[in-house]
Amino acid sequence: MKTFFDLIQRVQKPGLCHRCGGCVTFCTAVNYGALEMDEDGKPRYRDIDKCIECGLCYMICPEIEELEEETRQRIGWSEPIGRVMETTVARAADPAIRQRGTDGGVVTALLAHLFDTGRIDGAIVSKQVGPFQRESVLATSREEILQAAGFFFDTSHGMKSLGDEYMIHTSIEQFSPLIKKGLRRVALVGTPCQIQAFRRMETIGIVPADAIRICLGLFCSGNFLFGEAQRKKIAKIGGFAWEDVRKINVKDQFMAHLKSGEVRTIDIDALADMKRHACRYCPDYSSQYADISFGGIGAEEGWTTVITRTPQGRAAFADARQDALEQYNPKDDPDYASAALNQVLQAAARKRKAARACRRELGRPVVVKQ
Repeated sequence: MKTFFDLIQRVQKPGLCHRCGGCVTFCTAVNYGALEMDEDGKPRYRDIDKCIECGLCYMICPEIEELEEETRQRIGWSEPIGRVMETTVARAADPAIRQRGTDGGVVTALLAHLFDTGRIDGAIVSKQVGPFQRESVLATSREEILQAAGFFFDTSHGMKSLGDEYMIHTSIEQFSPLIKKGLRRVALVGTPCQIQAFRRMETIGIVPADAIRICLGLFCSGNFLFGEAQRKKIAKIGGFAWEDVRKINVKDQFMAHLKSGEVRTIDIDALADMKRHACRYCPDYSSQYADISFGGIGAEEGWTTVITRTPQGRAAFADARQDALEQYNPKDDPDYASAALNQVLQAAARKRKAARACRRELGRPVVVKQ
């Protein structure tokens, strides 16, 4: 039986750990308590004597292919980017959510709608706690869901107090409070590695997978680190000062929204050296294992590209479309959605190709075989 010790050897030491939190999430949620996340978000032993060597942490790791085929069959995965039932472009109907949200604010609007209509009791989201730094939270009210919206640069926080590593996404370690609060209908918003770790839990039916009702996946170019040196480089390339920045966004480009209303963009490839090491080996751009996937690529500024992947995801989106979401009018451009999907396909192909090249150098195959 493979254990967390084997994960250290096979995943952490080669630099492949995505810090999705799946292994720690499971171990904490079922009260084994053998694992924890360190100050940098990397899993480690908290109390090795409590480890019962069940091997489940090993099996649910996105870098381990043991459950891959079974998971794919269960969710109806298909090439090249997973199941695609429908692609559209939308935005939040509420202007206040659009103003605060990233891209078109669709994820926030959908979560608020699901909560308001009693379909979920909470949502695992990430909330900003400082410049470029977000932490995982379990939102159990509409207000908490709205507070987690957006991707902002907040000049009111001191940068030096937060160290040099700034992450735009966090782990899914909110399963433990979810269990303690007795919530049974929760939405999970996450990056591809986080969603994939959850799907592995779901495949083998372990706690707390049964409490998650819907997975909302984010398009992901990678998780970036923004230390002092990186911030100086970005400001120099973009030709702006950080005190003039109101909001930032990362999709196919790094976008700095200035207080003046101007938007400065930087090609994402120029930031490759800022990407977290393990992200170089990840082949999933479009959150292939989600119920619905979201991102700004392919959509005009202020709108979101949306891919519904499962019947449950399609039903949730269709219901929200009645009053919480505004969909683009196909009559204005019948090819808009297909063009957006084509851009997602291209971005996914680029990320997959780059991951393959990095893995060849490492001597490791791509877990998602495409």
